[in-house]
Amino acid sequence: MTLIARDRLNVNRDIRSREVRLIDDNGEQLGILPLEEALAHAKNKGLDLVEVSPGSNPSVCRVLDYGKYKYQQSKKLHEAKKKQSVIHVKEVKLRPKTDEHDYQVKVNHVRRFLGRGDKAKVTMRFRGREITHAELGKAMLDRIAGDLREIADVEQRPKLESRRSMVMVLAPKKVQP
Repeated sequence: MTLIARDRLNVNRDIRSREVRLIDDNGEQLGILPLEEALAHAKNKGLDLVEVSPGSNPSVCRVLDYGKYKYQQSKKLHEAKKKQSVIHVKEVKLRPKTDEHDYQVKVNHVRRFLGRGDKAKVTMRFRGREITHAELGKAMLDRIAGDLREIADVEQRPKLESRRSMVMVLAPKKVQP
């Protein structure tokens, strides 16, 4: 039986309930006992009384070795951290007048980012009066999405983020098992 993972559990004399539902070190329920009896039971076994469900009425307590429990929880937390992956968002900036070769270089950068499992933020920046032709920028962002559709999903469609930029976010496609 797993215990609730929290920063701090009430142990032994920190428990405030008068009566507790006691579970011994073998996992057997011993019923509802006064706190003093539960503490004596834990002390006889040489273990700690740990409040695992303080919100219930009466609160649920287990007899266990608290030091060992904390060690096991830290190991579980460490394993969970090792297995998690961090996703970065990489950004590529373009302009509506970007040349074909430069466009291909930028698309290859986005392809590389997506291949590593990162998300890619493609920003179209407008200077001067280029903003009056925002449809050209949107067309270029749609072209990028089309060129990368086999490896990327569009997470955020192209939209004007500020007066001078349009943003689209691409995420790598999920691998189907």
